[in-house]
Amino acid sequence: MATTPQPGTTGTTGTTETGPPHARSVLRDTAFLRLWAGTTASGLATWALPFVLGLAVLHRELGAAGLGLVLAARTAGFLAAVAVGGVLADRHSRRAVVFWSALAAAVAAPLLALGLGRSLVLMTLAAALAGAGQGACRPAFQALTAETVAADHRQQANAAMTMAVRTSTLAGPTLTALLAAFVDAGTQLLGIGVLWLVAALLPGRGATAPRADAVSAAAPRASLRAEFVDGIREARRHPWFLAGLGALTAVIALGYSATGVALPLVSRDRYGTEWVLAAAMTAYTVGALGGALVTARRRPRSQGWSALAGLALYGFAPLSLMLPVHPAVVVAAYAVAGIGIELFNVPWFTATQREVAPDKLARVSSLDFLLSYGLAPVGLALMAPAIGVFGVTPVLAVCAGACFLVPAAAALVPTARHFGRAPGPRTD
Repeated sequence: MATTPQPGTTGTTGTTETGPPHARSVLRDTAFLRLWAGTTASGLATWALPFVLGLAVLHRELGAAGLGLVLAARTAGFLAAVAVGGVLADRHSRRAVVFWSALAAAVAAPLLALGLGRSLVLMTLAAALAGAGQGACRPAFQALTAETVAADHRQQANAAMTMAVRTSTLAGPTLTALLAAFVDAGTQLLGIGVLWLVAALLPGRGATAPRADAVSAAAPRASLRAEFVDGIREARRHPWFLAGLGALTAVIALGYSATGVALPLVSRDRYGTEWVLAAAMTAYTVGALGGALVTARRRPRSQGWSALAGLALYGFAPLSLMLPVHPAVVVAAYAVAGIGIELFNVPWFTATQREVAPDKLARVSSLDFLLSYGLAPVGLALMAPAIGVFGVTPVLAVCAGACFLVPAAAALVPTARHFGRAPGPRTD
């Protein structure tokens, strides 16, 4: 990665940024460890919920149609709250936004348990509340990381954060399956509420000085919409951000969606076994963990180009599903895709925290989540009909091409090479 700007600067914004005293390792920073643990708890709760609800379907406490409605309500709540959460996290204390949003998700969990087998309406409303809490806390967590960790330790911090997310994708469903032998779905839902309480209570306050937009309580404030639009203007000031976000959105909406639909079909129809599906998804997560470890200390000179190249590696996943290859090739392709996604994610988060104006960071982060994850359900909804009309192979070919070509096009945008201003002399 390009040399990190010296503490006290924020890339192209030119604003002053203060941070906590430098530590030898971010893993020895108590404030960061509290934030990391809170993020991990929220990740476990997030990934466990769909599997707990799936167990409820198996036990006939919830129908398949009801499961779809509840999960759709959670997604709708997430999308509705993520933009508002970004504005609130820039307007108020980010720690407070994390607390109240995680608390909302915690309250939703017992409501889900109460409605299980009794009221689908209550479960749907509770799922929307859970999604809203999850959505509102995501940009606040991102901005709180920048407040808690000094600038020259943020890449390591972001790598630790993304490792927590990837570990949660494995641990959440695994713990759910193990606990199912001892407790019912309602009890597990209460456990998810406890995890959200941990996420609400554990993180501490950021260590930076008040942000540049801090004003007295008596001063008039712009509307939520106006402040969100102001965040969009800030995003437009950074061509590398718009290009990278476009590439990430294309890979998620097309690549992720195509493989999410096609992998189970290919595993069943071509290989005649479900183990290819399980092995490929596990390889992806393990690869992502390895990629996060690499990026914790990796500093390429052209960090933007390197990150976009990593993002493009996801194209090997749909490509492997197109061809009549040995199943080990599919598994290897997914491992490579997992490595690549973290070669992108960690520098992407770090550059956003460095280059975006601190008082608009949460809003810009919310725009990231809103587009990259918000369009994923649309891609999933359209992918199955497209495969039905055109066939698996043509759809996978188009999506693989997009995964390779869109990041390559993003790399041509000015400032994309370094995800910001050109670096000075290397210090590492």
